Amino acid sequence: MNDENFFESVRARPGLYGLNGSYNNAFMFLTGFDVARSGGFLRGFTEWLVVRKGECSSFGWQSLVLDEALPDVEAHGWNKLQQLTPKQEQEAVDLLLALLLEFIALRNDTMALARVYSQYRALHGED
Repeated sequence: MNDENFFESVRARPGLYGLNGSYNNAFMFLTGFDVARSGGFLRGFTEWLVVRKGECSSFGWQSLVLDEALPDVEAHGWNKLQQLTPKQEQEAVDLLLALLLEFIALRNDTMALARVYSQYRALHGED
């Protein structure tokens, strides 16, 4: 089973993988998966999210996804979690998994990932 198939399965049956709709729970699951892959699974995810948004950010993927999922919630990044309803948290988890699947498809194309890094550097004014 490749990464895309695995995370499609996670998205279809989250409870089977210990996910309960909590963003913290999903974050820990993905972080653990990334650590098991020696940090290579999510490599480029933050940069891709920044390029997608089209503006510089010092936030990591965890906060960038929350900000995209819940733009109307007053606060930034992790601070949003203090104000969320279970429905809003589930929306954030759903977006996280959808974005992750989109990223996996891009990540598997070496040239597309190289373009992301190039665009990321350009956003930060690096040559």
